[in-house]
Amino acid sequence: MFVNNMSLKFDARPQNESFARSVVGAFCVCCNPTVDVINDIKTAISEAVTNCIVHGYENQKNGEILIEATIADNTLKVKISDYGKGIVNIPQALEDFYTTREDEDRSGLGFTIMKSFMDSLEVESSLGCGTTVTMTKRLL
Repeated sequence: MFVNNMSLKFDARPQNESFARSVVGAFCVCCNPTVDVINDIKTAISEAVTNCIVHGYENQKNGEILIEATIADNTLKVKISDYGKGIVNIPQALEDFYTTREDEDRSGLGFTIMKSFMDSLEVESSLGCGTTVTMTKRLL
């Protein structure tokens, strides 16, 4: 069975969102997925990283994001973690259109988009310690 791992830690800055999505997309190429599958993954990564920046760190410039990815049995498992403020109520945060940032015209669809583009989504969070989003996607 083919297994491959990677990790990437970077500053929680908006300009790094496209870098993160490109790295994870490139990591998956070894399994020869379709362009649609790669685009689904990139979209979900963008949403997760943006959530870290906007909600975890509230757009401050001193946070870090960690991405850990594994490919095993043609399935991507990716964990995206921040060390920010955490989520008070995960079930509520997972509801469509729920946002804590209405002042910034946020749609509240980040988790909804992640769920719709990936095969699975799990969210773990601890107040004051951060949030980890784990997603999987079959590559073939």
